[in-house]
Formats: sequence, C-alpha cells, structure tokens
Amino acid sequence: MTQQSFVNRREKFWDEFEAIVRGGRKGLTSGASRFPSGFRELTQDLNTARANGFDPSIIERLNSLVLEGNQILYTKRSWSIKIAADFLLRIFPVTVRSQWRSIGAAVLVFYGLMAFFAFLCVRNPAFVYQLLGEETIRNFEEMYNPESSHYLAPRDVSSDADMFGFYIYNNVSIAFRTFAGGILAGIGSLVILCFNGAYLGIVAAHIINAGFIETFFPFVIGHSGFELNAIVLAAQAGLLLGYRLFFTGGLSRAASLRLAGKTALPVITGAALMLLVAACIEAFWSSRYGLPPVMRYGAGIAGWVLVVLYFVFAGRERNSPPERGKR
Repeated sequence: MTQQSFVNRREKFWDEFEAIVRGGRKGLTSGASRFPSGFRELTQDLNTARANGFDPSIIERLNSLVLEGNQILYTKRSWSIKIAADFLLRIFPVTVRSQWRSIGAAVLVFYGLMAFFAFLCVRNPAFVYQLLGEETIRNFEEMYNPESSHYLAPRDVSSDADMFGFYIYNNVSIAFRTFAGGILAGIGSLVILCFNGAYLGIVAAHIINAGFIETFFPFVIGHSGFELNAIVLAAQAGLLLGYRLFFTGGLSRAASLRLAGKTALPVITGAALMLLVAACIEAFWSSRYGLPPVMRYGAGIAGWVLVVLYFVFAGRERNSPPERGKR
C-alpha cells in the first residue's frame, strides 16, 4: 500500500469524521449513530499509517482526530430529561438495530430452545420430572393452581409494592448475570441464555399438561414481551464482549473491549429499563386475576406489538436509509 493510495482512499472519511467531532453539538447529534464505528475505522487508519511509516503530518492528523474522538466517547455527561429521552427514543433502538444479526441469532437460540423443550415435554410429560425435580414442580403447580388458597386472594398496595421490588431484583439480577457471563469468552452468556430458554419451555409444558393454562398464560403474557426480550438483549451484549475479546479488528484487546463496551452499554442499560417496565406490569397488572382473560391477553399482545414496533421504527431519521447490520 502506498501513502498516496491510502490518502486518496481514506481522506474523504477523515474529513467527514473531523466535521462531526468539530461541528459542535449539532455535528455530534447528526452523526451519533455512525460515531462508534467511525472511531474504530479511524483508529485502524492510525495504526496502518504508523505501521507503514507514512508522513508524520498524516499520522499527526489521525492521532489528533483519535484523541478528540476518544474524549467525546469517554466524556461524562450530566443527566437530564433530554438526554434520557434521546437515549430511549434514538440511541437504544438504533444500537439494537445496528446489531440485528447477533441479536437475531440470540433470539433464535432462546425462543428455539423454549419451543423445542415445550414441545418435547408436552409430548413426554415424564421428562419434566427428570429435568426439574418433584419439589420444583410442586411449587409451580401451587403457584398456578386455581384451587390454591392464594389464588384470587386480593392483594393490597403494600403487597404489590413488595412484589414489585422482588421482581426488579430477580429480573435485573438475571440480566446482569447474563451480561457479565460474556467476559468468559461469551460462553457464560450463551449458557445462561440457553438455560433460561430451555427452563421456561419445560415449565410452560408442565403447566399445559397440568391443565392450568387459564391461570398461567394470562399472567405471563402481560409482561413477557418486555422481560423475555430484555434477557435476550442482555445475552447479546455479553456475547459482544466475548467476541471482541478475541476478534479485535487490529486493536489491542483492551481497546477492542472498550469499543465493544460503547455498543454493549446502551443495550444492557435499555434491557434493564425494559425489565423495570416488566416488573411494574408483573406486580400491578399481571396478578389481577379478577380481570377478564380477554382483556389481559389483549394487553399482553399489545405489549409485544409495542416492543416490536419500537425496535423497528424508533430513532429512524426521515428519509434515511435503514441501519446496516453489524455483528
């Protein structure tokens, strides 16, 4: 590679990146979705220029842009309603769409295992006892048996609030364990994702075989769209860290992990917020057994549709091309 061919091929991109980092708030806002990948490309260009001993002025320019980009990436920002709204309405859904390939793979693994084990255990009820154990099965039957003493017993506001706290702790702890498992080369996240998918399929199958469909599905459908998909997103974020630990794209492992973290952080933060919504629905809505099943099914379906539409359309700029997929 000659210096002139390198400059001719990459200078237009350098000018565009420079316009973003030196264009003030307006420039950063318009180029925010492209900034992380652009910073990675610029870092690779700097490494290429240094490795080939190109003109010091080129290396100095690239180094200056990398430093400015690094400062923008790692500068702490004070919280504000505007920043929170921007995260919810643009950054989170755009980041998820940019990772659609790996998220799609995680979705297939999670829901595929759930469907497989549900089908297997519906057809072979004895498998459930081998996989879960009698005590766990009795607990689930007690939970969803309409003849249980707790069923249809009214809950006061204090009890709802207690359950809300429990659901937050339980759901968020699962999500962060799934995410943290990614540091083990992604294996931990994958194992937890597979386990949860299989476990939920087994439980659903046993509830169907036990004849408690009318109590189980109206309860879980209300919050499942937020909770289950948040677990998938947490796993994808962990897998991304594990992937970047070995496939660095020419960067050092530390730099590669930092770069992966800039993508994984919005995903895991958004997943935690989805679990917060799921906990609220589960505590204050899903447990309202006195409501007509049609209403509860309708609310649950509406929640799933809302989640899908949010990730498909939120944050898209008018007349802009769709985001290109990444790993």
